[in-house]
Amino acid sequence: MGAGGSAYRRLEKWARMKVSVVIPCYYSEAMIAKVVRLTRDELKKGGFDYEFVLVNDGSTDGTFEQIEMLCSEDDAIVGIDCTKNLGQHAALMAGLQHVDGELVMLMDDDMQTHPSQCLTLIQAIIDHPECDIVFASWRVHRESLWRRLGSRFATWSMRVMTGRPKGIYSGSFVVMRKCIRDEVVRYTGPYPYVHGLLFRASDRMMNVEVEHYERAVGSSGYTMKSLIKLWASVLGFSMLPLRACSIMGAVLGVIGIVSAIAVAIQRVLDPTMQMGWPSLMAVMLICSGLILLSLGIIGEYLGRLFMTANKAPQYVVRTVVDNRDREGVLR
Repeated sequence: MGAGGSAYRRLEKWARMKVSVVIPCYYSEAMIAKVVRLTRDELKKGGFDYEFVLVNDGSTDGTFEQIEMLCSEDDAIVGIDCTKNLGQHAALMAGLQHVDGELVMLMDDDMQTHPSQCLTLIQAIIDHPECDIVFASWRVHRESLWRRLGSRFATWSMRVMTGRPKGIYSGSFVVMRKCIRDEVVRYTGPYPYVHGLLFRASDRMMNVEVEHYERAVGSSGYTMKSLIKLWASVLGFSMLPLRACSIMGAVLGVIGIVSAIAVAIQRVLDPTMQMGWPSLMAVMLICSGLILLSLGIIGEYLGRLFMTANKAPQYVVRTVVDNRDREGVLR
């Protein structure tokens, strides 16, 4: 009885708190109003206060007009219009600057991260006060095979390079505590990777299984090029590629020395031995390719340092529609 009463009091306390929902919007004119209204209904059903921050990530259709309409209907909705498309994570950073809820939820604009599942994530973080971040994981993926294979590779490589806890799936549907959001927005570099910032802020995280829905309208805005660019954002959060280049160079150097000694011994033992031009060219091509790859990785790091030193912006905001009547809110 005592334990049940304690759990009830904890839920009652959280129900009076605010959930801030950040949604990056990219050509979502047809869906954003439905996403917001369904999510708002779910939060009201759970007894939560709410606010929405909708970030138009350079869409040139009627997305921002829809966002402005939603802002006029509900003062708890904030609209941000970016001057150009800089990617989902830059849009998330823009939105996170404008929230002040005790819990912050990130979700997509395409109904795949479905509003009906948001209370499941919120309930999980309430039931686990020791947990700072809750990621949704999917029972069944509604993505193409190549996207799933690419996601598995990215998941493995990012776990190795960012120190993400093993067994944690990090998707775009996530709830975090305010202290984590406060740490994330301290990052001002031009190549934001929100998941990397989350892993850097805390290792107290968990997954909760939810349903993954089909995209309601249109197709994914991610192309192969943009997915590779997103994956490359991890370079700002790990020294592992540089260390791998050093190890690779050392290993190749040792192999080269051993090979040279072996060839010299064979030549002494058999002066008639023919030197192999094809094998020589193959080795040269492999070594040259690895050298160029290493230089490319180093160059990527130097380029990012250069852009950071020159204060390249994460995003540029054209307009903010914020009708919230509170002191200290960015406008």
